[in-house]
Amino acid sequence: MELVIGTKNWSTWSLRPWLVMKRTGAPFTETLVALREVETSTTEILKHSPSGLVPVLKDGDLTIWDSLAICEYLAERFPAAKLWPEDPADRALARAATAEMHSGFQSLRAECPMDLTLEAKADLSEATQANVRRLVQLWSGLLARSGGPFLFGDWTIADAFFTPVATRFRSYGVHASDYGDTGAAGRYVKQLLETPDFLAWEKDALAA
Repeated sequence: MELVIGTKNWSTWSLRPWLVMKRTGAPFTETLVALREVETSTTEILKHSPSGLVPVLKDGDLTIWDSLAICEYLAERFPAAKLWPEDPADRALARAATAEMHSGFQSLRAECPMDLTLEAKADLSEATQANVRRLVQLWSGLLARSGGPFLFGDWTIADAFFTPVATRFRSYGVHASDYGDTGAAGRYVKQLLETPDFLAWEKDALAA
C-alpha cells in the first residue's frame, strides 16, 4: 500500500489516516507532496489524486482519496487492529464524533490552522471559542463514559481525528480549563500529543 500525504507540519487531513495506517502495523510506502508550492503542488497531487487533494491511499488498483474513507477502509481491511470500538453503541458514538470533526469546527480550522512549529497565544473569536467549548463538552462526555485514557478507552479512529485539534490547542495557547474542562479534556489533549506515532510524525515534521 502507498499513502500519499502533504507536508507534515501543516496537513491535518494527512495526519489522521497516517496515524491509523501506523496503528494497523501493516507496511506501507509514504509519498510526501510538498504543499503551498503554487507551481508544483497541484500538479504533483493530481498524479495521485482524482480530487486534487491529499491524502490518498493506493492499494493495488484501488485509489481512495478522502481521509475518513481511507480510515474506514483500513478498519475493514485490518479488523484485528480494532480501529473502531467493538461495542456497537460505542462504535456508533465513535463514528458520530469522528464525522462531527470531519465536517465541523470550521471556525477553529480557519482561525487556527495546524502548525507544529508555532507557539502563540491566540485571541479567539466568539465562533472559535464556541467550537472549543463544544470540543471540551464532547471529549468530557465520552471520557466520562469510557474512563479514558482515550475517548473510548483504547485508541480508535476517533482519536486520530482529534489529534490535529490537540496540536492546535498547544500551538495557539488554548487551555481546555478556560472552556469548562474539569481536567479530563486537558489530560486527553496531553495524551494525544504523547502517543508514539504522533511523536514520530512530529519529529519528521520538525526535521523537514
